[in-house]
Amino acid sequence: MAKSSGLGMTTFSVDNAAGVAKDIRNDITDFDFATPRAEQDVTGVDKSARERLLLLADFSGSINGVMNPSTDRLHDIAKTVSSTSVVRTVAMTLNGVTLNNECVLTDYSTKRAASGELTCTVPFALADGAVPTWS
Repeated sequence: MAKSSGLGMTTFSVDNAAGVAKDIRNDITDFDFATPRAEQDVTGVDKSARERLLLLADFSGSINGVMNPSTDRLHDIAKTVSSTSVVRTVAMTLNGVTLNNECVLTDYSTKRAASGELTCTVPFALADGAVPTWS
């Protein structure tokens, strides 16, 4: 497989509060995510360099988008963040590789810029303890 760009996202869906996946690609302007591992420093006094063990895996990120109040769009999914405590599947597919994780959405912030644009940010974090795995 050749190197590829981030263009042409084939899947970016997030479950609504009822657990139904909704395609929100058209409302997303950009997103970020990370799959970090915790680490434990186990360096003994007999060492001259760090010694570490890898610990728990994690997954977190945020979705940035434009306001679209239509049914099943980004606003419709995110507006329930403050009133529900449900786990949602965040599913991404790009260039034939997929990363799906069960997440909690932790905020829904909106911003109206001086220019008039109305944007939003929705952070998410791993919810179920499953190791984030690309397929």
